[in-house]
This record gives sequence, structure tokens and C-alpha cells, in this order.
Amino acid sequence: MDHMKLYKREKYLKKIRGFYHDTDIIKVISGVRRCGKSCLMQMIADELTAEGIPEENICFYNLDKYGYKSIRTADDLEKLLFHKSYPSGTKYIFIDEIQNVDGFETVINELREEGEYSIFITGSNSYLLSGELVTKLTGRYVEFEIFTLTFDEYVGMKKMYGKPVSERMEEELDSYILEGGFPRAVQYDSLDDKRTYVKSVIDEIFEKDIKRRVQIRHKDTFNKVQTFILNNFGATMSLSNILDELKKENVNIKRDTLNRYIQVLLDAKIIYECRRFDLKSKKAIRGEQKYYLSDLSFYFINNVDNRINYGPVLENIVYQYARSLNYDVSIGRIGSFECDFIVRDNMMNYAYLQVAMTIMNSRDTEDWEYRPLESIKDNYPKYVLTRNDPIQRRNGIIHMNIPKLIINEQRFA
Repeated sequence: MDHMKLYKREKYLKKIRGFYHDTDIIKVISGVRRCGKSCLMQMIADELTAEGIPEENICFYNLDKYGYKSIRTADDLEKLLFHKSYPSGTKYIFIDEIQNVDGFETVINELREEGEYSIFITGSNSYLLSGELVTKLTGRYVEFEIFTLTFDEYVGMKKMYGKPVSERMEEELDSYILEGGFPRAVQYDSLDDKRTYVKSVIDEIFEKDIKRRVQIRHKDTFNKVQTFILNNFGATMSLSNILDELKKENVNIKRDTLNRYIQVLLDAKIIYECRRFDLKSKKAIRGEQKYYLSDLSFYFINNVDNRINYGPVLENIVYQYARSLNYDVSIGRIGSFECDFIVRDNMMNYAYLQVAMTIMNSRDTEDWEYRPLESIKDNYPKYVLTRNDPIQRRNGIIHMNIPKLIINEQRFA
């Protein structure tokens, strides 16, 4: 791997640093395929080397790569990890795409119980953290979810590669929207090449994360469901209204099958689910949710039209940014008002976010965004987030433009 060209993803490294030398806790790095998990592991290894850890104490196994592809069972993995003489002192073991191995949990746990291995594993889908891993390793692992580049990282990476960056951040934001945030895509110059690359990522996800795991008998129907969800990201959906809409397109599908297909898309981390949260009862409301994309480029490879519908797009950017900062994110309901997002940090601090292209069109537009926030009677921070408006002052609500908010890595709560 080219050490010179690694863009340092500090927002994730700082979450993991406290666990580098912990031999009792397995570090699980998850995220959609190609979002930069392997590079992050390389950065961790580089930091360990810089701390003075000998290189022979750092071992990498990429189970997707040539030479390791035959490792498919727990026995294979055990031979690979245990039939090797390691130097003394703590060993740092990095294993990429471990979900390729059936029954890896037992082997990883055996390795952990030896007490002298600091273990880092990655996986591109949620199967990694379902069932077996959770039961066998309860309390023994921490998950760090990685996302494709947030806007600040996208700009930082372009600068690192010497790509031109606009002085006007709202223009740069539009480029980010159309190109998406896959780290590799930043290296290509033409939009066409970037899209071709993203198309190959979607194909790879289908082949490696979906086909290997689940039986999809009607790939055509699955693709139509996938396209429908990707095209309607950020819209409130329930299974019933998705079924109705698909019927109009002559896609007849059972409710159970639809539910399973959506779960497949969630497990492969192509989409994320954002549930509705009722502020009065402090409960999640089931049955109505929005889906956001793990990367906006997934929408644009399906749609040749490059016009940007800012409503859902800006929500998607804010959603992903908040998640990258470890916030829980829900859609808010406050009595009869809707609030785009309620975010909550680990310390149970809340913040309320309204996201809009602009509030400058009319007084009505402004009121529409402010009123839900004004109806909330607690003292947590409240934000109106826009693309590029002159900053307003109204009732203690913080108005910011999204490019500036993200570039400054501003926290909400």
C-alpha cells in the first residue's frame, strides 16, 4: 500500500486510539465496501510503528486478496493464525473482510483469550455483527462504523491529491453531491470515470455481500426494489406505500419478500434506516421511516440527470455527517410538527436539526423551518441548516450553512 498517499481520517482514528493496545477488546471496523476500512487499518499500523512497535509484531491478513481466498472455514483460519511463530510482546493482528470465513468468531475468541493479541477486524456487512459474534463475544468487542468521505474529508482529500478546490464552498458541495464520497473516486478526474467506478462497487457488493449470503431468486425484482428505494431516499416510507408504488410499476411482490429485500440492502450497508422518534413519549414510532444512502453516488449512477434535488440530498449529507460523529439520528415528531432530525450523543445530550436548501424564498418558507423548533420547549440546541444563505437570527436558533458547519467539524450537542 502506498503510505505516501493515505489521507488521514482523524475523526475515526481518534475514536479508536484508546483501544490500540487493548488485548481484551476486539476492534470491529465496519462500513460499506470501499469506504476506506483497509486504509484505516494501515493508518493504525503506521501509528503503531511510529510509537516504536516492531514491524514483525504487526500482521495483516486481507481475506479478500489473492493468497488468502482459500481461507473459508474456522479450521483454515485457525491454521493461518496459530501455526505461525510470533515474536514476544503484544502482537497486533489486522484481518480484513473476516465475514468470508464461516465460524470465525470461535477462532477470534481463542486468539483473544491468549491475552497477547490486539485484534482488529473489518467487514462490509451487518452479518458481521449479527448472531454468532454478538453471543460469543458479548462485551468483548467495540464496533467503529466508518462512512464514505464526509464533505470535510472530501475537500481535504482533494487538496492532498492536488485536485482543484473551488473558493466557493457551495460549489464544492455541489461537486461532492454529484461525485459522492468514495475515497477512490476522488482520484479520478472525469465524472464519467467516477460513476463507472461506483457502478463497479455496487456490482461488487451484490456479488460479495449479497449473493454469498442470501438466496435472491428474482434478481430483476430485487433490482427494481433497490432502484425504487435508492430513487426515493429521504422520503417517508412504510412497507404498504412501497408495495403500492411498486404495483404501479407492475412489480408484484409479497410484503415478506419486500421486507427481506430491504433488510438485505440495510445489511449490505447500501442504505441506512432513520426511524421516527416521538418527542413527547420519547419512543421510536415503528412502521414509518426514511432511508438514506451510504453514499449519494448510488443515486446518481441510477439517474443520468445531474439536476440536484437539494431537499433529500442535503438531509443525506447531514445525516451521514452526524452519524460519522457518533450521534444517534432519528426523524422527530413534536406534536403536529415534524423536525428533520433529532440527534443524540453518548451522554444523552440532544440537538434538533432542520435542513433546507434555503429559507430566503419567502417568510412562509422561513416559518416552515423555524416553527417546529420554536415549539420545542427544552433547552437543547436547535439548528436550521441551509446550503448558502445569509445567516439569520431568530429566537436563539442557530442558523448555519452546511458546507461551513462540516468544514469546521462542528458538533451539534
